Amino acid sequence: MKSYGKYIVEVENLTKKFGDFVAVDNISFNVKKGEIFGFLGANGAGKTTAMKMLTGLLSPSSGNAIVAGWDVEKNPEKVKLNIGYMSQKFSLYDDLRVSENIRLYAGIYKIPGKEIKIKINTLLEELGMQDLRKKLVGDLPLGWKQKLAFAVAMVHDPPVVFLDEPTSGVDPITRRQFWEMIYKASADGTTLFVTTHYLDEAEYCTRTSIMVDGEIKALDTPENLKQQFEVDNMQDVFVKLARGL
Repeated sequence: MKSYGKYIVEVENLTKKFGDFVAVDNISFNVKKGEIFGFLGANGAGKTTAMKMLTGLLSPSSGNAIVAGWDVEKNPEKVKLNIGYMSQKFSLYDDLRVSENIRLYAGIYKIPGKEIKIKINTLLEELGMQDLRKKLVGDLPLGWKQKLAFAVAMVHDPPVVFLDEPTSGVDPITRRQFWEMIYKASADGTTLFVTTHYLDEAEYCTRTSIMVDGEIKALDTPENLKQQFEVDNMQDVFVKLARGL
């Protein structure tokens, strides 16, 4: 794995245009090791496009981004191998068993064969899914699927994991359990880059950025943002920014 400096994610003047439409407009920010970095914005604000650039799925029109020590434009495949990614829509294979999904992704991330069995057993034990190893993923409840997808995204111990609305559609108890997993990963030194449409979850992040019309309009700790906008919660911060107040 390539070495990196103080920041796991470094973004400078990153821009993405589709014809005359500017989806991401000259954004800049850095993310430190172990941070839980919240990336918020309404539908169409540009956050998904930005995340696709940072994960090597989309080339920027201009600007620079370094993720886990790799340039996202020059080395997108290296970026993909050195990050974890959990998409908004469930990304595992329903017609494979739980253990088979873990084995598949461990192979994709080039984990040596002799270590894969150990990885499978470790992840299943941590998730409390030892008795479900032979169960088809398609037969699992959504909450279990999401927790498994998160674990698989971290199977190769990446320094940074991108989570695109990871708790969408799950019940409140599962949401809480999922955030406990995020906190544990952060405490272990992993950086979590999280998009969410649950604004109360912004309160759980180390720092939060809010995008409006392709631009980052605010970036700070949740507590500082609430003080800056003189409100009691992140919902009201978001509303003020969206309305241009």
